Amino acid sequence: MASSMAPPPGCGNIDPDYYFLCDVCAAWGIGLETLAAAGVLATLILLLAFFVCSCMTKDKNKKNVIPIQFLFILGTLGIFSLTFAFIIQLNKKTGLIRFISFGALFALCFSCLLTHASNLIKLARGKPPLSKLSMLIRTVGLTFIQIIIAVKYAILTVERGGIDLANMGREQRNKDFVMLLIYVIALMFFTFIISMFTSCGPYKSWKRHGMHICITLLFSIAIWSSWISMLLLSGVPSDVDQSQWDDPLFSVALVANGWVFLMMYTLPEICFLTIPHQSEDYPSEGILWKSTARQQSVEAGSTHAPDKEGAEDDVLFPPNGTGFQPKNPETKPNFSIPRAMLHPAYRQEIMVHCEAKRQAK
Repeated sequence: MASSMAPPPGCGNIDPDYYFLCDVCAAWGIGLETLAAAGVLATLILLLAFFVCSCMTKDKNKKNVIPIQFLFILGTLGIFSLTFAFIIQLNKKTGLIRFISFGALFALCFSCLLTHASNLIKLARGKPPLSKLSMLIRTVGLTFIQIIIAVKYAILTVERGGIDLANMGREQRNKDFVMLLIYVIALMFFTFIISMFTSCGPYKSWKRHGMHICITLLFSIAIWSSWISMLLLSGVPSDVDQSQWDDPLFSVALVANGWVFLMMYTLPEICFLTIPHQSEDYPSEGILWKSTARQQSVEAGSTHAPDKEGAEDDVLFPPNGTGFQPKNPETKPNFSIPRAMLHPAYRQEIMVHCEAKRQAK
């Protein structure tokens, strides 16, 4: 759009690149701008609620996931904010922002979901969960792979090649854009597969968290499949400029996926963040309780039953099974049994021996 042209209705004396933000004739810009702004506001409100609920959380396993959930909410906030870079017309600055930020933000969100799903698989099967540091390292590491890919493309293609993304051919630019997102697409599908395994295991309370991730990825795959197919397979209508075809497509994908992240994952996870501790949710504690109870029962069976006078004495079980031997006080027996478990024929003799032993003392 030439700078000498009169501003469209609704726009004042501003740069032509920002006309879609105020042009009432191009309603898609105003509509998507409104949805993106509403998404930013909703994300900030949920972020505040997340801080409040995280301070009230007493569950250690849920506290360990709070850092990556915080990164996920920040990534969602960035996705809504990036929508404005696609409403503003493509130029040298917005081109780099689009190519680098789009994949990096989605890689961050999908990495958070993948790490959370991997942790849920362990909890649902009764295995020790991942540590907080381990989950952070995994999330940041998976995100940096996409950042390195995008920055390398920008350095080799844009800077060294001297190619202006705004003047690049539409078909080639769209192909490069999708090629840069191959890692993110693979990450999204892999996270969806991992999230399905969260339903395996005896501890059902953790499975609902995995269901949030699975549903979120299912809607995300549908959105990505739609916009990539339209971008690469569908042609531009003859009466529509290419910028008015591609830009709304990217913007709709960003806004739709952002709202899916909020409604399908962030909001339910915040609601479940403050649920009280449930004993059946923690197999490690349950196994520990059973082990302790079993050990106490064994110890109770090996204690000595008091006699009628209230005295207790350890008795070695006779090795040949035909007699008894009083315990040597200087030698610790290898195995002791309660007096009540001895044969009745030996009970009187044992009591006489114990009485003589007390009188001797």
